Formats: sequence, structure tokens, C-alpha cells
Amino acid sequence: MAFNFNPLKLFRSMITFLSGKQKASEIDKELPFTVMLFTLMAASGIAVYDAWKKLSRIKLLPETQKEAQEVVRQVEVLGHDPLTVMYKKVENAPSKTYRDFLAGYVSSVKSGVNVVNFLRSRLRSILETQSATAFRSIERLGTLVEAYAVMLIVTLCVYILYVVLSTTATFEYLSIGASSSASDPLMYALIFLATPFITFVFMAIANLARQSNLLTVKEAYRNAAISGGAAAAFFAVVMFTPQLAFVLDALSPPGVVTLCLMAVSLPPTLVYRKIARRNFAAEEAVPSFLRDVTESRKIGLSPVKSIVHATGRKAYGTFSETLHLVRSQIEWGIPLRRIFGNVRKHIRSWPVLVYFLILVETIEFGGGSANALELLSEYSEKNRDIEANKRSTLKPYVMLAFVWSVLIALTTSIVAITILVLTQITAPGASPAMFNAMQQQIMMFSIGIIFQCWMSGFFIGKISEGTFAAGFKYSAMLAITGYVSLFLSQNYLRGMLGVVPA
Repeated sequence: MAFNFNPLKLFRSMITFLSGKQKASEIDKELPFTVMLFTLMAASGIAVYDAWKKLSRIKLLPETQKEAQEVVRQVEVLGHDPLTVMYKKVENAPSKTYRDFLAGYVSSVKSGVNVVNFLRSRLRSILETQSATAFRSIERLGTLVEAYAVMLIVTLCVYILYVVLSTTATFEYLSIGASSSASDPLMYALIFLATPFITFVFMAIANLARQSNLLTVKEAYRNAAISGGAAAAFFAVVMFTPQLAFVLDALSPPGVVTLCLMAVSLPPTLVYRKIARRNFAAEEAVPSFLRDVTESRKIGLSPVKSIVHATGRKAYGTFSETLHLVRSQIEWGIPLRRIFGNVRKHIRSWPVLVYFLILVETIEFGGGSANALELLSEYSEKNRDIEANKRSTLKPYVMLAFVWSVLIALTTSIVAITILVLTQITAPGASPAMFNAMQQQIMMFSIGIIFQCWMSGFFIGKISEGTFAAGFKYSAMLAITGYVSLFLSQNYLRGMLGVVPA
């Protein structure tokens, strides 16, 4: 029986599988908030279909909004019963947790049991599952970083092997008067194509494994595009303008490359730092704020007065500025939903905005019950602890990036310059062109190592903070680390072994 292999069909199957996994992950991420809203609405006496209609207008939960819009469409256009639509969705739900929730919800409504008790029980079960999943994700991210480190070690071994083989080939070519430039394309492909491609693959995997809480960081990427264009223009002018040859003489090509990469990274680093500081402070402070609102509600204050009382505290750090704005608008009589819209202009953290949204919804259609606020506070506190544990666990892997940058730079320099010295000793009569070619290779490997260190910063930024924009900070520091390691090791070895630069 003949086996027909269709690469296109296999590729489509992989894309379908990955998109399904991505959708399931997004649904699982939103599911605690979705179930929380269902619980609040059920406790307030809102019917199942009306609850779906409200969810269809919530843009902060995009996957849930799509599901709700589909339910509303089938009910209003096709005339189906809401419970029938939910039961049919159980069969095609991409997430097992979401599938169990829908099936249990339909079953509890049909059997006549207390839906609110079922939803609260299911919510606590989902929260426990999410906590366990978060801890497992930390282990997967650690494994991914370790795999990337192994890849860099393999890359280092390939670099060393290429230096040894190319040196032998260069000696053989020049000893017979031939040109050794035939190996240059392979060297360029290895340094500037193969290694970056592998890094891009790991970055793509990290993008699937780690999601950012920030809704958008477009300003950082916009600044990177502007500074990148300016740095590329500067590099081209310096490299191809004879009048600026003194810049290359003073800095050397690796130094110019490092300077350009620094110029690309610094402006978006400053922009992202400002965004991250405000939003990370909000993520850290909002559980305490919600706890204060809950405790104020327990002692009998109205929901709005509970918010005003909680915003009066000064223990929220930079998040106090946003809460002061909330308090001022409440005192001016502005509706809570409009205040929430104003908060979105200052805060970009997705969990913080969802907490505020649920707080507003709890007050508007649930009366701001203490039990509902207690549930919201508990989840926000648990989520904060999970995120804090994730960042502290992943912090050592940031240091690992600097270790492998220094290791690659030092080891490659030591091997390359040692071979150059041994060649001078064993072949003192070789032509200067041979030594110039070998030192040219050392220079190109130095540029490739600096570029690789710079790219590694984006991988580490994605792993540690969930967004590639955080990588601009790490890429700048890693590029400097690589350049300093190369500069010190090469100059020390040249001086110690008496090698004269070409």
C-alpha cells in the first residue's frame, strides 16, 4: 500500500492544531472572570440568556465575547433555546475546563438545583486548576530557557569547530596562492542566518508559552522602528563613507555594531519602563484595594462609599494616582461605568482592568454584596501571589543569559586567538594575507556574537515579563556584556601572546 505524504496538508493540520491550542489557552485565561460574572448575575436573578447578552458586550474578554455573540445569534436569528445552544457548544468547545463548565451549567439548570451554589463551587475549582496550571507553566518556561542555553552551547561548539576548520583551510589555500574567500558565504550564513533563525524559533515557542498582561505597548515598538532606522542609516554611512574611516579605527566594527544596537534598544526601553512601572504597580496594589473595598462593605458602607473610603489610603504606591482620579470623579457624581472608561486610559494591565470591570458590574447589577466582593478579592490576591512567585522563580534565568553571553564571547575569543598564535609559531613564513584573513574571521565572529547576545535579550524579556518589549532592556545589557567580554578577552590575549592586530 503506497504512502502518500502531503507536506501542505501536514502544515495545515499543524496550523489548525496550534490555533486550537491557542484558542483553548485564551478561553482558560478568561474563564475565571467569565464564571465570576455568571455567578454574580445568577445571584442577582439575571436569566441565562440575559447573562450571555451582557457578556457579548464585554470587550475585555474577547474569546468569551465571541462565544456569547454566537449564543445570542443562534437564539435571536435561529430561534434556538439558550440551554440547547450551550449543550451543543459542549461538543465543540476547545477547552476541557470550559466544556465541563458548560455541561455542568446546563445540567444544574435542567435539574433545578441551586445554580449559584454550583457556579461558586465551579469557580473555586477553576481557580485551583488555574493555580496548578500556573505553577506548571513556570516549570515549562524554565525547561524552555534551559533548552535555549543548550542550543547556545551547541552553537558555541559549532563556532569553535568552524574556526579550527576554516583556519586549516585558509592556511592550505594561501600556501598555494589561492583565495580563501570561498568559505566566507558559509561563515556569514552560520553567523547571521542559522543562529538567528534558531533564536526566532525559540522566541516563537516562548510567545505561545508566556502571555503578557499588558494589552498594548505600541509606543515602545514605534520608538524601536524610528531608532532602528536611524541606527541603520548611521551604520551604512560609517561603513561606506571613506571620510568617516576614523570612526571605525576608533571603535572597530564590533564597537560600531554595539553602538547601533544600543541606539535601537535605549529609546523603547525608556518608553516601556514607564508603562511597565505604572501597570506592575497597579497589579501589585489592586488586590489590597479590593480587600479594603470588601472590608468597608462588610461594616455596612454602601458600595460607592466603600470605594471612596478605600481610595483614601496612601499605601498603594504609584497606583494611588489612578485611585485619586477615581475618587475625584466619584465625588463629582460621574457614573462608575464612565469612570472605568477613564481608568482604561491610564492602565493597560488586563487583569487590573477586568477586576475594575467586575467591581463595576457587581455594584450595578448585584448591589455590591460583600460575598461577591469577597470572592473577587480572594481571586485577585491568589493571582497576585502566583504572578509574584512566577517572577521570582524566573529571575535566575535572567542571570543565566549574562552567563552564557560571557561564556560564548570568552571561549570563542580564546580558541580563535590561540589558533592564530599557533599558526604564527608553526608557520612564521606565511604571508600577511593569511593572518589578515584569520583576524577578519575573528572580527566577523565577534559581530555575530554581539548580535546573538542582543537577540537573546528579547527571548529573556518574553520569558521574564511576558512581552518582547521588555527585551529591549535586556538586549541592550546583553549586547554590552558581549562586547565588553570580547574586548577584554581579545585585547588581553593579544597583549599576553604578542599578537599584532591586522
